Order: sequence, then structure tokens, then C-alpha cells
Amino acid sequence: MNLSFFDQFASPSLMGIPLIIIAMMFPALLLIHQDNRWITNRLSTIQSWLLHMITKQLMIPLNKKGHKWSLILMSLMMLLLTINLLGLLPYTFTPTTQLSMNMALALPLWMATLLTGLRNQPSISLGHLLPEGTPTPLIPALILIETTSLLIRPLALGVRLTANLTAGHLLIQLISTATIALLPIMPTVSILTSLILLLLTMLEIAVAMIQAYVFVLLLSLYLQENI
Repeated sequence: MNLSFFDQFASPSLMGIPLIIIAMMFPALLLIHQDNRWITNRLSTIQSWLLHMITKQLMIPLNKKGHKWSLILMSLMMLLLTINLLGLLPYTFTPTTQLSMNMALALPLWMATLLTGLRNQPSISLGHLLPEGTPTPLIPALILIETTSLLIRPLALGVRLTANLTAGHLLIQLISTATIALLPIMPTVSILTSLILLLLTMLEIAVAMIQAYVFVLLLSLYLQENI
């Protein structure tokens, strides 16, 4: 029974071919692409407005050098957002529940922000490891602590996204299983459980959107320290 709950997180395959690449590419087909028409439809206008608003919020703390990252960050934002939301549909697979995928996104982007800082302003980037005014006896321990916290950032990015989505999917499956099991025995309790399931689904939709935004926001904050 416990294994069946975790079957939804197993990477699907067809004839030995993993389908996770298709699951990552399919959400891009749902986005509205701009054309050469002067007058666009409502969905295209709403999408453009949301993209401009989110881009503005992410780019405000960054200087002009950091604005070059806007396309990368917004593409990552839309990828995570669509994958997280589509993964809530029945009989679907959520690639962002796989730690390997999240780490494959977090580690190179974090490394890129770190190398950008070491190349452009090495003294300031290394200065974050030792705050000003630190007592001399605490310098070795503080450098070790700050270095550890710096190296653990990509792991925190990947684990945060994986844990939040995995926990939400498990709760939805547990409550839905309880709702179906209680329906012939205690219909009243089953109805109450279904209401809880509805509220939890709404919460999970919010979590899917928030976690995509938090992932990109933290990357922008790491970039802010290194430009």
C-alpha cells in the first residue's frame, strides 16, 4: 500500500524510453506565442502583462548587468510554473518531484551566478565569507560556516522544490483514497473529507505557483550578491 502511494513519483517510460523529456517539453506548447498582428487576443494580453509584471519584480533589485539574466530567469519561471500546475491534473507526471531534475536546474544556475561574481568582482564575492568587524578568534570558524552555507545553496533550492511538491501530492492522494474508502461506509464523513480535499487542492495550486516563484527569486538574490 505504501509503495502504491509513491508510484506516482516513478519516472514513466515507454518501451524503455524515459518520457520525462516529453513531460518537460509539452508545457511549452500551451504557452501563447506572439505573432505579427497589431491587435492580440485577451489571453495573449494577459500573458504578456503577467510576464512583464513578474519580470519587473525580479529585476528591480538588480542593476543593469543583472538585467541580462531576465530571459533565463523568466524562461525558468514559466517552465517550473507550467510543469507544477500540469502535474496536479489526474494521470499526469510531475518532473519537478524528481530531485535529480531540480538539482540539474539549481546547480548550474547557482554555479553561473557564483562564477559571474568571482570573475567580475572577486574581492566583493569573497568578502561575503567574512563579515566586517568579525573578532579575530572567530574568523576561521566563521569562514567555514559561511563557505558551508554557500555550498549548500543549490541543495536547498532543489530539496525545497522537491519536498513541497512531493508532500502536497502525497497528501492529495492519501485524502482522496480515504474519501473513496469512506464513501460506502460513512457517506457524511466522506463528504467532509472531499471538502478537505478540495481545499487542499486549492492550496496545492498556490504552492505550485509560489514554489516556482521562490526558486527563481532565490536565484535572482544570489545573482544580486555577485554583480
